[in-house]
Amino acid sequence: MSKYDFDLLVIGSGPAGQRAAIQAAKLEKRVALVERKAVVGGVCINTGTIPSKTLREAVLYLSGYRERGVYGASYTVKQHITMADLLIRTEYVIRHEIDVTRHQIIRNGIDLISASASFVDPHTVCLLSRDEGTQRNVSAEKIIIGAGTEATKEDHIPFDGRRIFTSDEILRMDRLPRSLSVVGAGVIGCEYACMFAALGVRVTLVDMRPQLLPFVDGEISDTLAYHLRENRVTLRLGEEVAAIEMENAEDEDPHNDKVRLLLSSGKQIVAEKCLYSIGRTGATRKLNGEAAGLKSDNRGRVQVNGCYQTNVDHIYAVGDIIGFPSLASTSMEQGRLAACHAFGVDAHSVPELFPYGIYTIPEISMVGKTEEELTKEGVPYEVGKARYREIARGQIIGDLTGLVKLIFHYETREMLGVHIIGEGASELIHIGQAVLAFKGKVDYFVRTVFNYPTLAEGYKVAALDGVNRLGVTVT
Repeated sequence: MSKYDFDLLVIGSGPAGQRAAIQAAKLEKRVALVERKAVVGGVCINTGTIPSKTLREAVLYLSGYRERGVYGASYTVKQHITMADLLIRTEYVIRHEIDVTRHQIIRNGIDLISASASFVDPHTVCLLSRDEGTQRNVSAEKIIIGAGTEATKEDHIPFDGRRIFTSDEILRMDRLPRSLSVVGAGVIGCEYACMFAALGVRVTLVDMRPQLLPFVDGEISDTLAYHLRENRVTLRLGEEVAAIEMENAEDEDPHNDKVRLLLSSGKQIVAEKCLYSIGRTGATRKLNGEAAGLKSDNRGRVQVNGCYQTNVDHIYAVGDIIGFPSLASTSMEQGRLAACHAFGVDAHSVPELFPYGIYTIPEISMVGKTEEELTKEGVPYEVGKARYREIARGQIIGDLTGLVKLIFHYETREMLGVHIIGEGASELIHIGQAVLAFKGKVDYFVRTVFNYPTLAEGYKVAALDGVNRLGVTVT
């Protein structure tokens, strides 16, 4: 008999924690999964990935945005769109995903505990029951922390959840505003700025950095900035917010909402509401990590090694709590790998080929190296491009602005990166990901026959463009 209550204790039921718990259960380990909220799924299902992507789909449908290239800029499915219209679809998907996740956990024989967790010592965790208010200590040989993150709030910002709010509170918005200021042009800020702009809201996007999404290929980032401006979004890049003030704060009439942003440059921005999205902070505040000897930075992020071990060997951390890239897909893989390593199972992955999906409008996805990275590394490369307007499928669906961009080695023609902006980008990227994984050449796309008409045909068009730049013929 083990001296511990469980072989593995997982803290947090988001994508990382869920996948870690299931992987350990598949290895026939005694697993407990602790979730402090009333429902499973973490931020991903309840306030983050799933709600925002479902909200985006509702926005695109009800606004008629996808059809405007064919039927004109005034086309819309519903003239007066309300938050209730948008949330009908969102709430349905959330309920479904919670049910699926809970079923997977139970089906795999995992003990699901509804409680808040805090460390007592490196192997012992105190569980404060959510329902009964009782507490008990449980021990585990291995512990994986997948507690996720919370929206970062600064003390000098007067958050009220109605006029000034974070992305975690956006589903509780009382109504669609006529104007919105978004502070922070990271992934979350850009995604919501695009959604509200598609609904006709006048959006101002503010960020200290001079470029949108600096980790994205520069040409793709510039294309997104162009489309935002085309949708009447005002970009205030390289600007710092010094203060945010609420006007008419005592007025209960939501139609009189007014928020004023004071920028360090002296500019002022007035809008009905403000989405404050300057990043996320690791949810480690209540974990009492010091009792286990854990270290975290000033944003609550836990440092890990290549195997996702913290500075305490038997304690692992996965998902958003360890920082970039903070994607549901990468978090799932981190959870699987951590569980395998914890129990001595050889498991492999290719982190450098993790795809990124950014659900702006238009959608962005990428895998591999950017032009900027290759230039810095001194790698000779060439590019091939295909625009959706050159592809029959692009004309059919009305997306005339999309772009497929292939980057490959100048001499060997080995694929180095794929970058896509446009409808279906996050689906299309996996074709390029597979070729990169097998160290394929751009020649593969020249020789491959794609269904016609499809967006995937863009790979062939881009490949032909690239080899033509080299002045060679692929047979």
